[in-house]
Amino acid sequence: MSATIAMRLAEVRHATGLTKTAIYQMQRRGQFPRAVKISQRAVAWRSDEIEQWIESRTAARDAGAAQ
Repeated sequence: MSATIAMRLAEVRHATGLTKTAIYQMQRRGQFPRAVKISQRAVAWRSDEIEQWIESRTAARDAGAAQ
């Protein structure tokens, strides 16, 4: 298991392939991990939560393929 790090938006976009708009829309709908406020004007996402989200999307894809 890797250490948990704070991922800024650019890193999250790169890891997920999602746009900024998609990330924030999905976050508002409860479909994406919530950002953590790391300073007055900056937010970041926990890397372990992003990894879990990616794994859940893969599992959903695989479950759909099995049907």
